[in-house]
Amino acid sequence: MQDCERNRYTPAVPAVLRYLALLTLAAVTAMSGSASGQVWKPDKPVEFIVPDSPGGGQDRTVRTLQKVLQDNGLVTTPVNIMNKPGGSGNLAYSYLGHYTDFTPVAVLYGEYIGFAANADGPIKSGKDMIERLSRNPESVTFAFGTSRGNANHIAISLVAKAAGVDPRKLKVVLYKASIEATTALLGGHVDVVATPISTYAPVMGTGKLRIIGVSAPQRIGGQFAGVPTWREQGANTVVSGYRMLIAPKGLNGGQIAFWDNALGRASRTEAWRKELDANEWENNYMNSPDSRRYLDARHDEYRNILVELGLAK
Repeated sequence: MQDCERNRYTPAVPAVLRYLALLTLAAVTAMSGSASGQVWKPDKPVEFIVPDSPGGGQDRTVRTLQKVLQDNGLVTTPVNIMNKPGGSGNLAYSYLGHYTDFTPVAVLYGEYIGFAANADGPIKSGKDMIERLSRNPESVTFAFGTSRGNANHIAISLVAKAAGVDPRKLKVVLYKASIEATTALLGGHVDVVATPISTYAPVMGTGKLRIIGVSAPQRIGGQFAGVPTWREQGANTVVSGYRMLIAPKGLNGGQIAFWDNALGRASRTEAWRKELDANEWENNYMNSPDSRRYLDARHDEYRNILVELGLAK
């Protein structure tokens, strides 16, 4: 992914920038050492820990990955999933040991942030939302999962800032998962939800919500092809989040090599490509060394953005 526009932002991970308290996806494996000279592979069940509720975007991603890994024989031991929502993701990181103590395993894909309003509510477009914010920054209640300073919060803040509104004055409500925020929107409890665009896919056919803007540089395809970008609506904002896997600190070269091979092959399967296409996800898989370089290269940039937005000191 290229960060060429001023308002483009891809959220960092907690070990790189502590102000972001949550990774989009966390994974830990039951590792054991291998005999000298032998190629390492798991000999115990692999456990994926998801800081999200069942049915959420992160949960859906890891369950797809679980199926691809098992169906293609890329991991021959059982692959289990444990959901640990709550605490802005910190419950999952506490289970890992410490959320700043990890090994980047892979960036799986990128995804733009979609903004949705209740179809029966007063906000009919992104311009409607901007006009309301311009009159009173607290007149719109924004909901998202799962922590302040993540991609969803950054997208909301940058849209407001681009429209001349102080993002520090916005009214925001946090949920354990984006799907819970979307449920609150459908129930009329909040005005706007910001979340990765694929979160809306299961409820698009209900006619109960309206996607009013997407933080992409141009319109995306599929069932979201009719959604205007924020650029089209006067707020020059591009925000792309990403899903990644992390593991405990201290993986050796053999362990990293195994996961680079398994996940790289998984990313090239037809089943994974279909999932990317179905959800309008960006195909930008990165292995462990590339993921580390990607995170390191963006540390100062992200810190500066968060300080500017009043989300960090």
